[in-house]
Amino acid sequence: MAGNSDTVESFPLYEARALVRDLMTPNPWIYWTDFLFHIALGWSALAIMLHTSWWSIWQVCAYFVAVIAFYRAAIFIHELAHLARGTFKFFRVVWNMTCGIPFMIPSFTYDGVHHEHHKPGVYGTAEDGEYLPFARQRPAAMVGYVLLSVILPLLLVMRFLVLTPLSYLIPALRKVVWERASSLTINPAYIRSHDAIRNDHDWRIQEFATFLFVWVVIVSVIFDTLPYQLLLAWYAIAVTVFILNALRTLAAHAYRHSGAHSLTLVEQYLDSINIPGNWFTSLWAPVGLRYHATHHLFMSLPYHNLGEAQRRLSQQLGDHCLISLTSRKGLWDALKRIWLEAAATKPVKGAKE
Repeated sequence: MAGNSDTVESFPLYEARALVRDLMTPNPWIYWTDFLFHIALGWSALAIMLHTSWWSIWQVCAYFVAVIAFYRAAIFIHELAHLARGTFKFFRVVWNMTCGIPFMIPSFTYDGVHHEHHKPGVYGTAEDGEYLPFARQRPAAMVGYVLLSVILPLLLVMRFLVLTPLSYLIPALRKVVWERASSLTINPAYIRSHDAIRNDHDWRIQEFATFLFVWVVIVSVIFDTLPYQLLLAWYAIAVTVFILNALRTLAAHAYRHSGAHSLTLVEQYLDSINIPGNWFTSLWAPVGLRYHATHHLFMSLPYHNLGEAQRRLSQQLGDHCLISLTSRKGLWDALKRIWLEAAATKPVKGAKE
């Protein structure tokens, strides 16, 4: 990063902000239409999976549709983490009821936590729950991170079905559960602070509702009210969604920062990745996340305007080398680069080394 100091300092941040100033207002109609269509599509595809022959072409097709639809619907948790305080309240409730709670990722698990990831004094440090220096570690660390997705649904069941009621009875456990098991992060050393909340001050209701949902589903399956195939289908969909998100996460940043010092906003941008791609890119990096570098430059920019913001930056500031340095051709290109960089770099043991 030091070698790029002149480039970083010369980045026309004020000019860039002026270019996107009129794009900062989220459009509720786009949010509602996009989310409701995909969550309805996901549940419909899941219903088709349960009412068609196992391993039939119709079930396989329904499975892939469910994965893509639920994945896009679930990624709206990222937008919820960035929306201004006190806005989109009903949208947040509907998202939790139809997506967050059924997949055991209620919005409080990301609210506040993700906002810290964008702070210049936190980004890339040991206090950042969404950052690990993968490019400075052994490639096996990335493999392990992706493979964790296979058991992540089971860990979420354990968190809400077992730890939630136990934590109500054991105050000391309650603190541990909040700090260590209530955040969607990639850094296992992350400890959530007691005030890491922006919008979801009703998080206790979300937590209990998730516990109740999981308990009702499992009891219903035990008593044959719901088919056990529902759990199998849900698990298969959830695992694939988490794997897709893990791969997307690995392609979201360069992950070169060791945590020795904090980064400026422009340095965050340089350490983040844009993959404009095509329609296929929007399937594995939905809801604007293919413009992740641009998002880190303007974190309050709504997802539906990120593409336009990137086009303006490319047209007006395209001759600045940082614009091209943050771009990748596709998922494979991004993953290959970080893999080769990790393989060629002497690994560090901790984020502060």
